[in-house]
Amino acid sequence: MNKLPVIYLTIDDDHETGLDAISIVDHPAIEREFLAFNKQHKFSYNDEKRIVSGFAMLADYPIYRRDEDEREYYVVFDSDSIRKIAYKFMKEGKTSATNLDHETPIDGVFMFESFLIDEMKPTPKGFDKAPNGSWFVSYKIDNDEVWAQVKDGTFNGFSVEGVFSESRQMDVDKMIIEEVEKALRS
Repeated sequence: MNKLPVIYLTIDDDHETGLDAISIVDHPAIEREFLAFNKQHKFSYNDEKRIVSGFAMLADYPIYRRDEDEREYYVVFDSDSIRKIAYKFMKEGKTSATNLDHETPIDGVFMFESFLIDEMKPTPKGFDKAPNGSWFVSYKIDNDEVWAQVKDGTFNGFSVEGVFSESRQMDVDKMIIEEVEKALRS
């Protein structure tokens, strides 16, 4: 069987690790698209809310990676690591640290809602169930160009970007990981 390393990532209490930004992307690594809310129902008939909501991180979800040296592996963030990452991101006031596809910095986009899935705050209706410890976020998009790209389907999810440290590593059969991924998606 083909064994691949599974690397568990986390952050340390130093200033060198943590999230730099949450990117709006066309293919989220966690394979979950966000939901774009485009009609404001309470106060106005014509204005759009311009809100996108979805998962920034899924707890214990193996994310396949292949680096420039053709090395294959999976990275995983457990619920404790996600909690530390979310707290540090918010504490550092990075709610406007956003870009497109990990490349183009953008203005006029900011996070206004953030919570960790647990017994008190379950997965919101309309989204596939996520494991406890997953990070759910909502962004307001005032940038007309970005909003047009969300509406036309160019961008459909979130992806975190930062510097992480390894907390542990193990080797797992690729077939087992694929079965875990399949189970988590259903």
